[in-house]
Amino acid sequence: MKIDLTDTTAGEINKALMEGRRAIGTPAVGMVLTLVIVTDEENAYDALRAASDASREHPSRTLVVIRRISRTPRDRTGSRLDAEVRVGAEAGTGETAVLRLYGEVSDHADSVVLPLLLPDAPVVVWWPVNAPLDPAEDPLGALAQRRVTDTYAAEQPVRELAARAETYTPGDTDLAWTRITPWRSMLAAALDQVDCEVRSVEVEGEEFNPSCELLAMWLADRLGVPVKRSLSSGPGLTAVRMETTCGPVVLDRADGALASLSIKGQPARAVALQRRGTAELIAEELRRLDPDDTYAAALRYGVERLSMGADAVATLGGAPAESAKETAKDEAVAEVAESEAEAGTEEGEAERPTPKSLARKAASK
Repeated sequence: MKIDLTDTTAGEINKALMEGRRAIGTPAVGMVLTLVIVTDEENAYDALRAASDASREHPSRTLVVIRRISRTPRDRTGSRLDAEVRVGAEAGTGETAVLRLYGEVSDHADSVVLPLLLPDAPVVVWWPVNAPLDPAEDPLGALAQRRVTDTYAAEQPVRELAARAETYTPGDTDLAWTRITPWRSMLAAALDQVDCEVRSVEVEGEEFNPSCELLAMWLADRLGVPVKRSLSSGPGLTAVRMETTCGPVVLDRADGALASLSIKGQPARAVALQRRGTAELIAEELRRLDPDDTYAAALRYGVERLSMGADAVATLGGAPAESAKETAKDEAVAEVAESEAEAGTEEGEAERPTPKSLARKAASK
């Protein structure tokens, strides 16, 4: 059932939702959350279709907020709210209200959405495109327990990850992170099968795919080893190679569907790593409404640290590299040599220092 409302109010939209439920014979509200989708007209159809599919697992009230651009100054000074209410088969297992905001009211979308939220139910806000730099500070984001963005839709995804790290607030998440859940599960299971120490990791994937960076940052944060980011033609993530004390562990997915897991001393195994659609990703995010601490730790690791050399990564991880130790040793020897030379100049009879004696004195310090 579909009800169109022109130049309406939040109260009229609530009344239309109630009338629609009664008309299809389900007056009781059986939704478990409110999903607010903030998008534009171009991406509204795909986002709404994904939310409708996800509602089969999470029955919800879906509010689609579309800010319409006014063409003339006169239109921009006015305000109008049009709505399209869908219940029954038109809205999956929940109910949907598509809100189109014109004029000044588009700057106060939160005042329109607030009366339409389900009482005593969690709120999730999703920006398929054009997410704010700080979702928690956005007026709509401030209404939600969870805020879902997608850095893959950003013009510069890697730079967007750095901005997300600076403004992260518990409850923020990213569909680029959700996409790598099967990879993280498979890599963790692979390491459970071997009793080895990981020495280095290489993550291979297409260039402008933030999921590759997030997976690399997660591995670097969890394993405390240098992680190299290499490029491929895709699609998406293509391979993860881990060098361990027992030999290489390789998870390779060349076609975007079926991957091969290779562990030294074991036969190669085919594993399913199908690239998932947006509906599956949103359904996964709606399963948990608490802060994702693992995502926060990986995000805060920092994209810039992936480009550092092995010595710098080890030093930042709290374990100084051998080269750093050698540099410190050389500096100590030079300091002792300089002091010995000064002493010899002043006394005139000081014994000429040898490299071994300098090293011994430096070590004693």
